[in-house]
Amino acid sequence: TLQEFFNFMRTSPQFQLGNNDAGRAQYIKMSEDYLGAMEAKLPEYFGILPKAKLEVKRVEAFREEPGGAQHYFPGTPDGARPGVFYAHLSDMKAMPTYTLEAIAYHEGVPGHHMQISIAQELTGIPKFRTQYFYTAYAEGWGLYSEALSKDMGFYTDPYSDFGRLGAEIWRAIRLVVDTGIHSKGWTEEQAVKYFLDNGPTPEGAVRSEVRRYIVWPGQATCYKIGMLKIQGLRALAQKELGDKFTYAGFHDTVLGGGALPLLVLETKVKRWIEKTKAV
Repeated sequence: TLQEFFNFMRTSPQFQLGNNDAGRAQYIKMSEDYLGAMEAKLPEYFGILPKAKLEVKRVEAFREEPGGAQHYFPGTPDGARPGVFYAHLSDMKAMPTYTLEAIAYHEGVPGHHMQISIAQELTGIPKFRTQYFYTAYAEGWGLYSEALSKDMGFYTDPYSDFGRLGAEIWRAIRLVVDTGIHSKGWTEEQAVKYFLDNGPTPEGAVRSEVRRYIVWPGQATCYKIGMLKIQGLRALAQKELGDKFTYAGFHDTVLGGGALPLLVLETKVKRWIEKTKAV
């Protein structure tokens, strides 16, 4: 059954790195390798590329949480300090290798590092727009990047590809769990049970995630909503432009104005479509 497969993915030793310094170093090295291969492929899909460098690091001990979500911390606009993809590695059982590839693309390139670094490096727009943050736009782009990476030819390992799909299931589960907690009166244990029954995410990570949703109402719903909007706009552009559509043109339009509300982003993309048609 699917539930048995989820349990296999959670518990099989083949997806676990050592819960020691060697295993943690291996996690970082694997992330760096995935991101290095991705960086070589970016010019085929993007015109605008970030100048800022990207590093992969373990979260500092004073703020590390077992099962905590990996995250991105921006570099400085002048590039003096690189952007950092941070990973919580105190509990390696919560960090199975099949999830690693999708997370690297989400937090690094073509995900948050590209999106935020490009915004910070923009010129010719008001300064506040280079620093502003809209959650549905930013996290929608991060989740879109996970799927885009499949289009770019990555996830050649079938378990990593399942990790991508599992990550998308995870974001869909969030829509239910966030609503359950904040509208239906779900307890923490109800939310954890729904999560474990419907996805492959390890229990340690699930419990950390549910606590996050409890204290941050609505944030968890933004990922899937933003992704669907960006995917819908790309489908519209491909339909309207036919042979004139390019990934680079679309992605530069989405990223080239800084973070935007989704309705403003839609207007921007539609203007690009009409301008491209006229060429």
